[in-house]
Amino acid sequence: MIKHIVMWTLKDKADAIKVKAMLERLKGQVPSIIDIEVGIDFSGSEAAADVVLYSTFANIDGLNAYQHHPEHQAVIPRMQAMTTSRKVADYEI
Repeated sequence: MIKHIVMWTLKDKADAIKVKAMLERLKGQVPSIIDIEVGIDFSGSEAAADVVLYSTFANIDGLNAYQHHPEHQAVIPRMQAMTTSRKVADYEI
C-alpha cells in the first residue's frame, strides 16, 4: 500500500473549503484512489500547513495512474494559483 501526503500553504486561508471540496472530488473521478482525506488546519500555528491531503493507493502503479490522470492534472494549475508552498511525502507500508 502507498500513502501519498501533500501539505499546502494557501495565499488566502479563505480558499481552504474550496480546496478541500476540489480535492475530495478526485476520489470519485480517479479509479486508483482507495481513500482520500483532506484536512484544514485549525491551529493557526506559523509552523502549520493550511490544507493536508492524505490518500492511499494499492501500489506505485496506482499512484502513478493518479498523478497522470486528467482530473488530477486539471487540479494542479488551480492549486498552484491558490498556494504559496507545497510539501509531499510518498511512502510504502
